[in-house]
Amino acid sequence: TDPFIVKKFARANNNSVRGFEVIDRIKSEVDKVCGRPVVSCADILAVAARDSVVALHGPTWEVQLGRRDSTTASRTTANNDIPSPLMDLPALIDNFKKQGLDEEDLVALTGGHTLGFAQCFTFRNRIYNETNIDSTFASQRQENCPRSGGDSNLASLDPTPALFDSKYFSNLVSKKGLLHSDQALFSGGETDDLVKTYSMNLRSFSKDFAESMIKMGNIKPLTGDQGQVRVNCRKVN
Repeated sequence: TDPFIVKKFARANNNSVRGFEVIDRIKSEVDKVCGRPVVSCADILAVAARDSVVALHGPTWEVQLGRRDSTTASRTTANNDIPSPLMDLPALIDNFKKQGLDEEDLVALTGGHTLGFAQCFTFRNRIYNETNIDSTFASQRQENCPRSGGDSNLASLDPTPALFDSKYFSNLVSKKGLLHSDQALFSGGETDDLVKTYSMNLRSFSKDFAESMIKMGNIKPLTGDQGQVRVNCRKVN
């Protein structure tokens, strides 16, 4: 097994994280301009993430550059480090704390679910068995996510999946969080107040999201002589 597909196929991401061919095209064009591989795939991903948010009417931030690409990978580490959609609030807080991120980072970064979709198997138990969920919302999601089968059927994580806004948080206040881990942020715990604030104040959410993205981008980056600059983002040189 190619070790460099581990993040892509980690449990929380498998068949959900897409667009890798876009990164390949960006890498090819950047290398043409530079004459050789001098910009890492890690930096390209960081810039692409920022530019995607901006394109969908979200905030901008200065991406710190100079990352190098890893030469090792672990599917076990990816599975352990990427938050599970089944996690309760204490587990989410602990998961983020292990990376040096606090509760504000947790809520702000999870607010990235203002964009995108999730697969049926990640929210099936919530829409059929949980009680802290709006009944109409649950019924609507059940139409495209049967009790068995249809595991890869998609549902949007908020009502406007291609727009960076605060509706993700409004959904949580209305008990319409799609994932168990989404609704955990507004379930009578210590993050409730911040969810309420973000639901009413897009500017505050946007500001905190940008700051947390910078903070997350500084988690143990490879720099200097560490790692390598990959020729092909899909494999080690």
